[in-house]
Amino acid sequence: MEASTPAADVPQHAGWRYRLYKKYILFDDSRKSRIYYYVMFVCIICSIIPLMFHKDHPYFWYFDVIPCALFVFDYILRWICADYSLKKGAWSFVIYPFTFMAIVDILSILPTLQLIGPVFKSARLTRLLRIVRVFKFIRYFEPLETVMTVMRKERHTLLVVLSLALFYIFITALIMFNAETGKNPATGGPLFDSFYDAFYWSVCTLTTVGYGDIYPISELGRFISMISSLVGIAIIALPSSILTAGYLEEVRRKKSKKKHTETEVTTATNDAEKRTGGTD
Repeated sequence: MEASTPAADVPQHAGWRYRLYKKYILFDDSRKSRIYYYVMFVCIICSIIPLMFHKDHPYFWYFDVIPCALFVFDYILRWICADYSLKKGAWSFVIYPFTFMAIVDILSILPTLQLIGPVFKSARLTRLLRIVRVFKFIRYFEPLETVMTVMRKERHTLLVVLSLALFYIFITALIMFNAETGKNPATGGPLFDSFYDAFYWSVCTLTTVGYGDIYPISELGRFISMISSLVGIAIIALPSSILTAGYLEEVRRKKSKKKHTETEVTTATNDAEKRTGGTD
């Protein structure tokens, strides 16, 4: 949700689709734009409230249908303005339904359709499908959108860190699976019945979670566990530092862009006043 100033970058004779794009999709920081974003944000929250209860209540129907109607409107609005968002000409209208957020929008709408008409009940979309609506917060919650932008920009570095973590988890699990000689007190069998158990233990140890359901008993196993925990702290800290640095840089970039836009608007206004005064 990155604000822009309409006076600076909306052409005087812009079409209605472009004005809709600037106001309700790109967010121009006007009163109508804020109201639209707040309404959509509240609708997302209301649509997931029924997921917090096991039993259905009659008023949950309104919590589902009313937000869904607005989701449909938002989807159509973004589709008819797809050429401005994707900047691929007429192909934008073909490509847009297959973008990630468009798929999220469709999956957010489908669970409600089976409530409206019996024709959709053959699909029997599960209750869990409504959880997809949580991803819509990415579009309307600016801090989360900033984090996603940082993750997209730093994806190559984060993939390297993820590869390092997976490699270390695999190696630690392999060592522990073959080194731990202790017996499971509950079953009397091997502590790690399968490599999957060792892999599960390695993930819990690397992330310093340590659920305690599986833990080494032998001296060698405990030593390996201590080393794994210490290395895990260092590996987990890597993506945190990358995301923190990227987030601060993105916030500074947005502030700088907003300040630059405001300066352009002020300059344009002053020039217009000068030309008007010269004409008079």
